[in-house]
Amino acid sequence: MISQNKKRIGFISIALIFLAAFALWERPVSGVYFKVLMPLRLCIAGAQSRSVTVAGHRIHYDVLGPTDGPPVVLVHGLGGRAEEWLPLAPYLVQAGFRVYLPDLLGYGRSQQPADFSYSVHDEAEVVIEFLDALGLKQVDLGGISMGGGIVQHVAALHPEHVRRLMLFDAVGIYEQPNWDTNLFTPATPADVDKINALLYPHPVVVPRFIARDIVRLTDQNGWVIHRALVTMLTGRDATDSLLPQLKMPVLIVWGADDKILPMHQGEKMHQLVPQSELDIFPDCGHMAPMQCSAQVGPKVVQFVTH
Repeated sequence: MISQNKKRIGFISIALIFLAAFALWERPVSGVYFKVLMPLRLCIAGAQSRSVTVAGHRIHYDVLGPTDGPPVVLVHGLGGRAEEWLPLAPYLVQAGFRVYLPDLLGYGRSQQPADFSYSVHDEAEVVIEFLDALGLKQVDLGGISMGGGIVQHVAALHPEHVRRLMLFDAVGIYEQPNWDTNLFTPATPADVDKINALLYPHPVVVPRFIARDIVRLTDQNGWVIHRALVTMLTGRDATDSLLPQLKMPVLIVWGADDKILPMHQGEKMHQLVPQSELDIFPDCGHMAPMQCSAQVGPKVVQFVTH
């Protein structure tokens, strides 16, 4: 009997290992990373997964830090999700802040309505309603890339909500990109390599089986990214005229090697906002707060605590 149980346990163990290997091969990003590894990282970081209804749609967000801490809200970029901020968020948590990481409408674990524009301006309206739904009357607000453009609109439309504003390699200055924007919806593994080379100064080689899963995910969700890109490329949500109106303290963080939004755009933002502080980080690219969190984190904490 004991021998039979051992055989049964051995068979089950082999089957589980096989299934795990198959899942890793077939769905390394959507199945393993997002459903296993990312929840584990969030748990280790002490984050709680929550959702709130905003304008009739479910918005997912992660929250971490002391419940009585001053609120910080960080908004991800195009094609991103809340968990992108995990490298930076612990610096704010350790400084005593309550950190909110929403998935924008259409991204991550939030709903994906077919009748939404996904424009910077309309996503800004969602962020404003998100703050109202959670009763966050005034926050330190930050955003990266497209999220940086979104938070500029929030600050311009409702400055009473924003104590301090943080812009990380942010869109806003109207300038047509000199790279292929279709790479944000990669159609082949080669496209994945190309967009990684734009995002990071020293990109790692993405294994083909992972690149294939990224392409598969893009096939499902790329329409949201495409719709957002179309509205951004028109320039209608550019913030050149909004930036000089901002009165709150503004921190502008930029990767010196950003190929998506070149450094001169951050410098122009700095010129348009007299009370802003511009910090440029060498050997960092478009994802500076994530890639260079050890350098960016202390600067962010210094900004929000003074």
